[in-house]
Amino acid sequence: MEKQPDTQRTQQTRQPIGQQDQQRRVLRVLVSAQVLGGLGAGATLSLGALLAAETSGSSAWSGMAATMATLGAAAAAVPLASLAQRRGRRVSLATGAVVSGVGAVLAIVAASLSAFPLLLLALVLLGVGSATGLQARFAATDLATEATRGRSLAIVVWSTTIGAVLGPNLFEPGAAVALVLGIPPLSGGFVFSAAAQVGAAAVYGLGLRPDPLLTALARQAEARPAGSAPPERRRGLRILADNPTARFAVVTIAVSHAAMVSLMSMTPVHLHDHGAGLSIVGLTISLHVAGMYALSPVFGWIADRFGKTEGILCGQALLLMALVTAWRGSESEAWVTTSLVLLGLGWSACVVSASALLTGAVGAAERAPVQGSSDLVMNLAGALGGALAGPALVLLGYAGLGLAAAVVVAVVVAWTLTRLPSTRRGLPADA
Repeated sequence: MEKQPDTQRTQQTRQPIGQQDQQRRVLRVLVSAQVLGGLGAGATLSLGALLAAETSGSSAWSGMAATMATLGAAAAAVPLASLAQRRGRRVSLATGAVVSGVGAVLAIVAASLSAFPLLLLALVLLGVGSATGLQARFAATDLATEATRGRSLAIVVWSTTIGAVLGPNLFEPGAAVALVLGIPPLSGGFVFSAAAQVGAAAVYGLGLRPDPLLTALARQAEARPAGSAPPERRRGLRILADNPTARFAVVTIAVSHAAMVSLMSMTPVHLHDHGAGLSIVGLTISLHVAGMYALSPVFGWIADRFGKTEGILCGQALLLMALVTAWRGSESEAWVTTSLVLLGLGWSACVVSASALLTGAVGAAERAPVQGSSDLVMNLAGALGGALAGPALVLLGYAGLGLAAAVVVAVVVAWTLTRLPSTRRGLPADA
């Protein structure tokens, strides 16, 4: 159930002052840690591909950097969620940040030894940092009300912008640090990454007290009638099988992410093949990343003000505009850049709204497992989209790739439209 009568929504908004203060403190901690985590990821995202090519001796292996990091994020999603369910967000998020920091240290060792297999392992561990960042957005919703859930989640998503923008600018300082430490130049950025992840782990470990998820679970237990049994613990995929709203939210996130990754990953290749300089390619990707994160608070407000399903529909409309623009304007650098900006905005609106919808569709006891399953499906969908994008570019061209992705998104748009009448009446939508 997404919408409530005005009286119920008002009651949900009226938290005791102590709970409001706790929620604000949780958001401050998560934002601080996300800035550090995003800084570490931004400093090593591009370096991973360059280091893979240098260490392996062939640029053909450069794509393995993104692949291994994505697989690492997918593999960590469910274990981190299970740890959160048992020990709380504080332990889960701090553990994920530490594992990512270990991956950064291993990357430095691998570069120093020219050990490509060790570098692949390091990239898998670095991917755990991405899974940690994804789950941090859900931690923002543990103590939020229905009326503020979208904005709380979006603030944490937005904070990633800071690290994502600053991180790539640490390449030259990283090379200077590498010179001082006597390590390969390309591995210097991983020094910043390791330090940032350790800092994020400390912020999580010290700041998330009391733990937001454990607090939410305790409140749920207190609200149960005396003598009633606690809810059965179920795996995330089983919950999705029984919960149509949660299933719709996860499919929306997965399709949006796959569409975004498929077009975004092939855009640098397409622009380069059509004679665009590196500055144009870099500007296009930077604007795309800004679209992904910078306006997320706006989309969070839309989701809270007009409804989560309406927010999803807004995002899907932007995705369709982006993909149709890529289809019709594939020969123009300006239109390709425009399509990438719209693509980032659409991804942001869909992920923020659908994540808030997913959190509200399940109780506190089921949130961590279903959120872990959502992140697992999201990362696997992204990996599949990226893997299929290369052959699609060869067979269909960039315009054909955009059209193919638009068809998939259009199916989800149709599904979303069938849900609107029910959600506007405040009824659960069948899916």
